[in-house]
Amino acid sequence: MTGGIVDKDDVTLSQLGLCAPGGRDPQITGLSIDSRTVRPGHLFAALPGSAVHGGEFIHYAIRMQAAAVLTDRQGADIAADVLAGWDGALIVAEDPRAAFAGAASLWFRDQPDHVVAVTGTSGKTSVASFTRQIWQALGHKAISLGTMGVEGDHHATLAHTTPDPLTLHRVLAEAVEAGVTHAAMEASSHGLDQRRLDGVRVQAGAFTNFSQDHLDYHAGFDEYFAAKALLFNRVLEDGAAAVINIDSQRGRQMAEIATDRGLALTTIGTGENAMLRILGQRYDATGQDLRFSVMGRAHLVRLPLIGGFQAENVLAAMGLCLAAGDSADDIIRVLPQLVTVRGRMQLVAQRDNGAAVFVDYAHKPGAVTAALQSLRPHVMGRIVCVIGAGGDRDRGKRPLMGQAARDHADVVIVTDDNPRTEDPALIRAAIMATAGPDATEVPDRAEAILRGVDALQAGDALLICGKGHETGQIVGQDVYPFDDAEQGSVAVAALDGRI
Repeated sequence: MTGGIVDKDDVTLSQLGLCAPGGRDPQITGLSIDSRTVRPGHLFAALPGSAVHGGEFIHYAIRMQAAAVLTDRQGADIAADVLAGWDGALIVAEDPRAAFAGAASLWFRDQPDHVVAVTGTSGKTSVASFTRQIWQALGHKAISLGTMGVEGDHHATLAHTTPDPLTLHRVLAEAVEAGVTHAAMEASSHGLDQRRLDGVRVQAGAFTNFSQDHLDYHAGFDEYFAAKALLFNRVLEDGAAAVINIDSQRGRQMAEIATDRGLALTTIGTGENAMLRILGQRYDATGQDLRFSVMGRAHLVRLPLIGGFQAENVLAAMGLCLAAGDSADDIIRVLPQLVTVRGRMQLVAQRDNGAAVFVDYAHKPGAVTAALQSLRPHVMGRIVCVIGAGGDRDRGKRPLMGQAARDHADVVIVTDDNPRTEDPALIRAAIMATAGPDATEVPDRAEAILRGVDALQAGDALLICGKGHETGQIVGQDVYPFDDAEQGSVAVAALDGRI
C-alpha cells in the first residue's frame, strides 16, 4: 500500500465518523491528505499547514473525482468557487486534523494490543527502542516507531518522528497483519500539537525531560511544554498509565497533570519519592553498573550502555513494559541484553592508543550538555567535541550549543551540521561566539571529524554531536551522502595506518 491509498468495499462516510450536510453519505474508496494520491471515491483531507493550506488543493481533488472533502472554514473559503458547483460531500470541521485522525483509525481498524508512547525533549528514541527490545527479549512480537523509522518485528520507513495519521494507522494495521502485538512510539511535540496520535489506543505514556527545542515552531517554552502535555491530558484515556521522570520541576508538573487526569502514575528518578529509583551508577569504558530500586526493592544490573542518562531511559522503558503487563522480575532479567540505538552514544571506532570515537544525535543545548556530562565518567583523558547546528531551525539555541560544548568538553571543533538554506558561516559564527577562545572553526564536517580523531591521545574520547544516525547532509535544497559513524571509522583507519 503506497501513498495512503487503501481500497475497501462498502465503507461509507458516516462509518468513518463524519457527517456531511444534506444527508450526503457517499461510499468511500480510500483516504488522502495529498491531492496527488486522490482517486475516484476518496475522502480528501484539506488540512491547514505551516506554509500552505490544503484548501489550495481541493480543486485538484475534485478533478480526480474525490467523493468527499474534509477541511476547516478557511479551507472551504479558499475553494469556495469550485465547491459551489460540486455535488460531493463537504465536511467543514472546527478541528479537521482530529476528525481525520478519527476517520483514519476507523478506516484501518487494527492496532497492536499494547501501544505505548513516549514524549520529552531528549531520550524518546532510546526509550522507544529499549521498550521494544525488552518486549522482544520476553518473547513478544514488537516494533518501535519514530526517528529511526519502524524497527523490530516489522519494518517501514517514516518521513517524520510521529507520522501523519494516515501513515501511522496504516503502519499499525500492517504491523498487526505481520503478527505484532506490542508497539512503542515516539510522540513529538509537533505530532501531538497536530493531533497525529489521535485515534491511537495508547495504553501508557512516558515523559523523559524538557529543555529548549523547536522554538521555531512553538511560540515559547510554555507552549512547547503544553504540546508535550497533550499526551497525558488528551491522548491517553482516563485510567491509562503515565511513567514520568520527576527529577525536574517540569517533570513534577507533568506528574500533576497525569494525576489530575486520573492516570495510574509511575514515577522515575533519583529522589526518595521515585517508584523506579536510581540508587547508584558505576562507569567504565564499555558501559555501567546500575543499582536501582523497584517499589523499594533494590536490584543491580550491568548495562552495556554509555552515558549516565541511559539509566533514566532504561527505567522509563521498564515503566512502560510494566504498564503493558510484564513483571518486574522478567524485565530486569533481560535488561543486560539492551543495546544502544544507532547514533545515540554509539561507539563507532577506537584508535590503537585506546581512544574512543562516539556519535550522538545531540542537536539541542540540553542534549549536548547531557551527552558530554554523561560521557565524562567513562573517559580517563580529555573529551574532544565536534559540534554544529542545523539551518532553518531555532536560531536561539546556537549560542547555547557553543556554551554547552565550552563548559563540558576539553577541545571544541565547530563545523557545519545541516545548513539547509542558511549561510553556514553565520550559523558557525553564532556557535563560535560562545564556544570559548580555544575553539576551532572547521567548515568541512569530514575535515572536522578527521581533526578531532587526530587530536585523540591515549585515554581520550571524541564525541561527534548533531547528526547521529543520519546518512545525509542537507546543503541548500540538496542532500549529500554523509554518515558521521562512517567518517569517524574511516578517519581512525586512515590515521592508524589500517587503510
